[in-house]
Amino acid sequence: MAGDEKRFKAAFDSLHSLAYFAPEVDAALTGIGLRPGRMPYFAGRSAAMGPVGPEVVAATFYNFNPEVVARVIPRAWTLATPEQVLEARFDGVDKALTRLLGDHVKSDEVAEAAELAREASAGCTAEGRPLYAAHAGLGWPGEPHLVLWHALTLLREHRGDGHIAALVLNGLSGVEALVTHVATGLGFTTATAKLTRGWSDEQWAAAEAGLADRGLLDADGALTEEGVAVRDRVETATEAASQAPWRHLGPEKLARLEELGRGLSRRVVEAGAFPEGVFAKRRS
Repeated sequence: MAGDEKRFKAAFDSLHSLAYFAPEVDAALTGIGLRPGRMPYFAGRSAAMGPVGPEVVAATFYNFNPEVVARVIPRAWTLATPEQVLEARFDGVDKALTRLLGDHVKSDEVAEAAELAREASAGCTAEGRPLYAAHAGLGWPGEPHLVLWHALTLLREHRGDGHIAALVLNGLSGVEALVTHVATGLGFTTATAKLTRGWSDEQWAAAEAGLADRGLLDADGALTEEGVAVRDRVETATEAASQAPWRHLGPEKLARLEELGRGLSRRVVEAGAFPEGVFAKRRS
């Protein structure tokens, strides 16, 4: 099922990730008092865990510079409660999906995708997955497009928690995970990774030096044979830890969910869900 899971991620990741780019979500979160910039992202994604400190947010988000997290958390909780943040986030997603999908937001395809994604999420388990568990403890929304988005959030955070476990198992810190991911050439550029995750040139260079000392990067910053092997082990472990929802759903329903996801993802991308040049493959 690993290949099926990868295809699912490719089909559906945009439908979840649009929440981090949609102006409606940002407006909803700043509208309740959060400051523009990074605060809506960190508070919006972590609010399900309650008014946690920056250490918890940095640990569960993993590849962000903890110093950057600490600039907005816990201050965010003095401006809006986690409950207010969660309500605003769903309100923003509702408006964003309604804009991007138009009349199709009430279609049979959205309702079917929501039902299948929710069924898949029922196969997830909470042990060792704090960010998934927090979101799984929230109540389900009523509208099918929001059910779909919430189910995709559960599936994405379930996979993300498993990915972090794989990174820890293979001895990669948050910044080292990001550096080695960039070195694969499959996602961020170095400049984008530093900017979006908040790492300074000095911190990045120190991580590269440490990885080179361990034999994972060569003198040009490329992955060595051992570096490639480590990244391969991370991906294999992540896939193995992410299979429960797809086994629960079964191959036929998964194929149908993938088909629906590709169509819906194409709609939101073509409707302008992401700024030009944004590539939604951000896992590290």
